[in-house]
Amino acid sequence: MRSVEAWKRRQMKNPAFKKEYDALEEEFALINELLKARARAKLTQTDVARRMGTSQSAVARMEGGHPPSLSSLKKYAKAVGHKVEIKLSKVG
Repeated sequence: MRSVEAWKRRQMKNPAFKKEYDALEEEFALINELLKARARAKLTQTDVARRMGTSQSAVARMEGGHPPSLSSLKKYAKAVGHKVEIKLSKVG
């Protein structure tokens, strides 16, 4: 994992890369929350998929950055013992 972190640090010095990376901040935050919730629940992707009534590959896509629908996000949250909360924050 350190090699990925080192690569990211090097890439973040490139203004164009940093701009694109920063533009995806919310997506990265969502992925991080999904992974943390599944880890806390001590479930595999297959376990979550079974609870959601979907395939393991669908769960992998969600955790890999493919934007889920709100319906899928709710099913995922329920499968790992959570609920979805949506909050709009003022910019600036």
